[in-house]
Amino acid sequence: MSDPAPEFSRPVRLTRIGSRPFRQKIAANETERVALAKRFSLVALERLEATGELVLERGGTILLAAEFSADFVQECVVSLDPVAGNVQASFSLRYGAPDDEPESESEDDPAFEPLSGDAIDIGEAVAQEFSLSLPPFPRAPGVAVEEGTPQPEAEGPFAALVPVKRDE
Repeated sequence: MSDPAPEFSRPVRLTRIGSRPFRQKIAANETERVALAKRFSLVALERLEATGELVLERGGTILLAAEFSADFVQECVVSLDPVAGNVQASFSLRYGAPDDEPESESEDDPAFEPLSGDAIDIGEAVAQEFSLSLPPFPRAPGVAVEEGTPQPEAEGPFAALVPVKRDE
């Protein structure tokens, strides 16, 4: 059984990468945004755009330098209210044959990705980096969890909500 196709796939064939950098602008369409929102447990992904550049390096490795921006909505971890967010970030990845992976990398070196197949999927790379940039514990404005306060005895299915407090 093969892996399903990524929701935001923009493969670039290796034959298109030559002596000059290959540049591409990409944007997720509505269907892709809905699928990515589901994948990353978002309420909505309103926009995801990126620009990527692939450069053939000495030794045959390929460097992807990309930047992306996105507007999205997550659930507040306390109240479950929608929390709007946006992100702009850049990243670099180095692709090569599995044997080309450096024995040790410094923190400043781009992460190494082994090449498999005859293409590099800029869209999937952007999607993965986007997921890493999402706030792990989004909170709606004015929502806090009181710490160190004695909890009243509460029973029933909503007992866990007793510590939730809204600053007004």
